Amino acid sequence: MSDAKERVSRNMKSNKSKDTKPELVLRKELWSRGIRYRKNCKKVKGKPDMAFPTLRIAVFVDGRMWHGYDWDNQKNDFKSNRDFWIPKIEKNIERDKIVTKELTKQGWLVMRFWDFEINRDVKACADKIEMVYINKKNEVLSCKR
Repeated sequence: MSDAKERVSRNMKSNKSKDTKPELVLRKELWSRGIRYRKNCKKVKGKPDMAFPTLRIAVFVDGRMWHGYDWDNQKNDFKSNRDFWIPKIEKNIERDKIVTKELTKQGWLVMRFWDFEINRDVKACADKIEMVYINKKNEVLSCKR
């Protein structure tokens, strides 16, 4: 393998699937607001990055490359190993749709954020989650009365 291919391979292998910087930043913001969650909850389909099981809220932080943000344009950016990367990312996109559909069918509210949205304005992303969290919590409390 050439030096360039080895370097690309090493870089791709070093990408994390959980505890990415955007996830950590968002979790820290939610935690500072007193909002508690389960992380990478294995009991929930798709292992959401953050889950609120009693409220049935699943939060996913999607990386723009791995989950195909603006895919019709982005797939043209792949110069090497296109036969590998394009189907791989298209499979990720399809899996995301299936997970969202399944969880929704099971009564979950699914929230997805792009990594760059969190990097740009973590407070706005946390505000959205907090609003849904409070509304769901109030809904659950009113049903118990």
